[in-house]
Amino acid sequence: MTMQAERTYKITTQDKEIFDRDGYWISPKLLDDGQIERLREAHERIWSGDYDGDGLPMNHYRPTSNPDALRKLDNGWWINDEVRRTVTDPLIGELAADLLQTDEVRLWHDQVIYKPGVGDKVTAVGNVGWHQDYGYWQCSSNPNMVTVWIALQDTDLTNGGMKTIVGSHKWGLIPDSDTFFNPNMEELRDKYAAGRDWVEEPCILKAGQASFHHGLTFHGSGANTTAEPRLSIVAHLMPGGTSYRAGVQRHDNIRLLGPRPQQGQIFANDYFPVLFQR
Repeated sequence: MTMQAERTYKITTQDKEIFDRDGYWISPKLLDDGQIERLREAHERIWSGDYDGDGLPMNHYRPTSNPDALRKLDNGWWINDEVRRTVTDPLIGELAADLLQTDEVRLWHDQVIYKPGVGDKVTAVGNVGWHQDYGYWQCSSNPNMVTVWIALQDTDLTNGGMKTIVGSHKWGLIPDSDTFFNPNMEELRDKYAAGRDWVEEPCILKAGQASFHHGLTFHGSGANTTAEPRLSIVAHLMPGGTSYRAGVQRHDNIRLLGPRPQQGQIFANDYFPVLFQR
């Protein structure tokens, strides 16, 4: 039986308690089957270079030497209309605003992620290393950000689904936690778990559901051991008023502030659209 999309869902007190306690919350189904199919088609178009408009994505990571490697690009909304509709969805913005307890939510950037299926092949090239998203975003003034990871198929550990470390958002920013591309999950676990309560929990999602995880929550994923690729669309969101922290860390979003960004400048131009505002 097909689940219907919950387009009028409101964050409950229990949802907020779960997010605050665990560092992540799994939504009901937010996308209908037609939108899921259009986003799967968007993946095909994006990876073949068939773009809407004449723009280019911010970063495009697609190793051509290894077909088993992860593919990822940032700001797919610049080049695909269906991705744009999804990552600027006011409902997603409202859910994020309620979880973050803020009156405005803007898009920080998005990601289009394709994890190839490797079957029973033993390889780590599709792994996403344990990391904190804010480990990459330290040029932003507010670590109270959220990532919305949207599944375009039923997703569990067999096809490389994400695992979170429960409550790790309460640890604060851990040095050198920008390790998305380090596939050695065991090495990273030993590094970050030392002296901490390391509890891994899988994010099991049906197609059209999303995991909302805090910018400081450790997460990662292993191999996709099925024959089919695992597809996702990801919206990284920030509270309104988030500003630039100068001299801390490079990120390509800095250049979107203009040719001479300044300390305290708000990320609030057309590159950072508003999803929701009270």
